[in-house]
Amino acid sequence: MRIAIARTMAEFSLDIYTDNLIAGLRKARPEWEILELVPKSFDRTSSSLSVRIKKYYERFWRYPQFVQQQEADLIHIVEPCDANIVYWLRKTNRPVVVTCHDLVNFFYKDNLQGSVQLPIVSRHAWLHSVNGMRYADGIIAVSSATAKDTTQILKIDPTQITVIPNAVESIFHPLPKSEVTAFRQQQGIAPETLCLLNVGANHPRKNIDTILRAIAILKDKKLPILFCKAGADFTAQQKQFIQACKLESTVRYIGKPDKSTLVQFYNAAELLLAPSLHEGFGITLLEAMACGTPVVTSNTSAMPEVVGNAGVLVNPKSPDEIVAAIIHLYYDPTHYQELVKRSLTRVTTFTWEKTAEKVAEVYTRILIEK
Repeated sequence: MRIAIARTMAEFSLDIYTDNLIAGLRKARPEWEILELVPKSFDRTSSSLSVRIKKYYERFWRYPQFVQQQEADLIHIVEPCDANIVYWLRKTNRPVVVTCHDLVNFFYKDNLQGSVQLPIVSRHAWLHSVNGMRYADGIIAVSSATAKDTTQILKIDPTQITVIPNAVESIFHPLPKSEVTAFRQQQGIAPETLCLLNVGANHPRKNIDTILRAIAILKDKKLPILFCKAGADFTAQQKQFIQACKLESTVRYIGKPDKSTLVQFYNAAELLLAPSLHEGFGITLLEAMACGTPVVTSNTSAMPEVVGNAGVLVNPKSPDEIVAAIIHLYYDPTHYQELVKRSLTRVTTFTWEKTAEKVAEVYTRILIEK
């Protein structure tokens, strides 16, 4: 069996998915040949017109043609933005699977801001690509919420969609208490400080504005807190809010830490704050839980099915609900420790070995039916 995995242009979260899927498949099906197909990548932050043109050429012509020319029993496209390749593969009649991580651009058009794509062309190109999933032999959705979106928005038959959740890497785990204490001291976090963490991008749907409003309320209530933001920096408007509310000593941007340092921050934090307005899955929830750090997250889209009963679900549009959840856990250590235990138990069901095994079963079923 020869399976071709069509990677997408270099992007951190998708590289994690693809790397771990390939490693899991090679372990689950050592007799299969797993072929990695890699497109050329370009600087996503570049405003150069020539870079934009080259990127479009790569995504919509050279790379699809390259994938089409490969000899494989089945081709797996790991990102819906590359589902335009399906149009090319229809000519070859080879089975093709697409992983759908989310369709948030349908709900939040500004989610494409900051990319190197031309503003108007960008959305039309994205729509053209994701609609290619309609012609795939199978869709893998990373959550039931994403599967529902795929069915409702693209009108794809639910029987074509298999829900296979993402997983968490083994590097994310609880650290010895002495190591956590030393790291907090190194970061200048006092023992009595309640450390709150957010990890990821800063698109509007990530809801950082509401988190900052909650932090301002907590500061007024005299709670000894520190909010750390990892990943994308605060926007200029958010920095103005931080300054206006005198939150400079309460809010800290910690940059983009490498994985080992990120594990330390997860362990050093008491809570992960992730009240996104919409997520296709929410892998940072699993990362925090795997480190024994409870999460306060949204009661919408995929977040409830990821955390189960191991986290606190709130209305993401209500800073007061976020504040109430944090205060409750601060003053109720018994409930807090119960969430720690539930978190560590729940993440054991999200392994890349299990994910790869389920994906391999989808391949086999499609090849038999084809």
